[in-house]
Amino acid sequence: MIKKRRLVIVGGGSAGWMAAAYLNGALNDKGMSSNVDIHLIESPDTPRISVGEATIPSMRHLLAVVGVDELDFMRATEATFKQSIKYTNWVTNNNTFYHHPFSRLTMQPVDNMGMRWLQSDQSIPFMETCSAQPIICEMGLSPQALGDSRMGQPLSYAYHMNAQKFADYLRDFSVQRGVKHTFANVVDIQLRDQDHIHSVTTDQGQVCEADLFVDCTGFRANLIEKTLGVGFEDCSQWLLCDRAITMHVPYDEYYPGLVRPYTTATALSNGWIWDIPMQTRRSIGYVHSSDFIDEESAEREMRAYQGGNNEALDARLIKFKVGRRHRTWHGNCIAIGLAGGFIEPLESTGLYLSDMGAVMLAEHFPWHDEGMDLLATRYNRMMSNRFYEILDFINMHYCLTQRTDTDFWLEVQKPERINDRLAAKFEYWKVKPPSPSDFDDMWLPGQSLTAVAKDYAGADRRPAVDTAGLWNYQSYECILYGMAFLKKQSAQWFGESRPPTRVSQTILQRLQMARNQLPPHAHWLQQRLGMQQYPTAAKPAGWVA
Repeated sequence: MIKKRRLVIVGGGSAGWMAAAYLNGALNDKGMSSNVDIHLIESPDTPRISVGEATIPSMRHLLAVVGVDELDFMRATEATFKQSIKYTNWVTNNNTFYHHPFSRLTMQPVDNMGMRWLQSDQSIPFMETCSAQPIICEMGLSPQALGDSRMGQPLSYAYHMNAQKFADYLRDFSVQRGVKHTFANVVDIQLRDQDHIHSVTTDQGQVCEADLFVDCTGFRANLIEKTLGVGFEDCSQWLLCDRAITMHVPYDEYYPGLVRPYTTATALSNGWIWDIPMQTRRSIGYVHSSDFIDEESAEREMRAYQGGNNEALDARLIKFKVGRRHRTWHGNCIAIGLAGGFIEPLESTGLYLSDMGAVMLAEHFPWHDEGMDLLATRYNRMMSNRFYEILDFINMHYCLTQRTDTDFWLEVQKPERINDRLAAKFEYWKVKPPSPSDFDDMWLPGQSLTAVAKDYAGADRRPAVDTAGLWNYQSYECILYGMAFLKKQSAQWFGESRPPTRVSQTILQRLQMARNQLPPHAHWLQQRLGMQQYPTAAKPAGWVA
């Protein structure tokens, strides 16, 4: 018989409630059993960061394990569909764009779509030759039909949602299924020894003992750093942005006429702005570097992006630091969410890292104390590898830009702003374009032989390995070719005069079916979720229907 384990999560928000909900779903069979006592302690005094959040398709796995109904979840969180990220003005500052969609065609038995595109005149954006989703997104269509669909393979999608309502939804759902919830401040943390927590004490006088503690206290990292002393690895050399000015734009005054079924990432003078549509409003946020633009100028630029009379809308400044804990699991404490690390949300991986932290903890859950260090070692290795994989991928968006209009964009292109793993990928792919085998053993000449956190005594000293757990060669093709990588090489390899770019007949047929079967995104939301109909107001700057 399994001995019941006790787990205390300190901190709520999206990270805390994702951890509680997923662990309860995975370890306690959605609350049907009680193998683990899960207790979440949430401070009533901690400000909540209420922003629109974009996710990636892995969120659907978390919801399935938790056991929630998709439509209930979408109603409760103001959720909309997300099929892609649209990157505008990242290559040059001339309103050009490309999409990073979730679905694409894979040719069989050999996927040579990237090579075919390089051998053409590249007159059609690469992703439009191998995916119907960029055009489906530009048409503003839902990924789901209102009735029976005859489109064949379903379109992959994720969600946009209100992060605060998401946390509240998971809280209510989890408490109904056995998770204990306490609103209180943790005022003392007692140690069993220098590496293990024995209990936490709240300002209500509760002493909460546990076998395992999860730190979801955000950047404060009250357990993993302030109590256990685990250090932080600064990665701001590769990603210069450290601030975000955010604003909510309500539809009752600023409805642009449709709900985009994708996230927009528009490059501005000293960073980029997210534009996330929900059911009642859009959430926009200007991610920028304080070394290149001050707060007042950043807010002014964000408001200019929105356009119209928006002075009455409140703006909020969020400060962040890019980096990760030297260990996210130390002793009997696991840091999930911002306590474990942060990378700017360019590819919508904020919630993903919390998601993965919970998924990996369920898979490596210590049912007894013996062998916990072995589990922690593997957990730390996998979380570390995934962090660096994300760091490389986001670093790539910046360093491939051709913009020269501001000092910020000139700075991010400098060789010292490209980490050695990514630089090695670039050099390799200038010899041979990306292909599946590249990630069988992702160690390439030019990479460092030690971890970035080499100065920490307990750090894993092996180099990080990109396992393509999140982004494979197809994802790299999307960004690389969208950012004009290999443009010069393809001319050298295949000549200046190349045949016109062609779109697969399969893609053309899929687009025709989409036009006939998929409703406008807003119409689907109104019919399925009861989203309100709004009168169209002035559209934001740069809006393309």
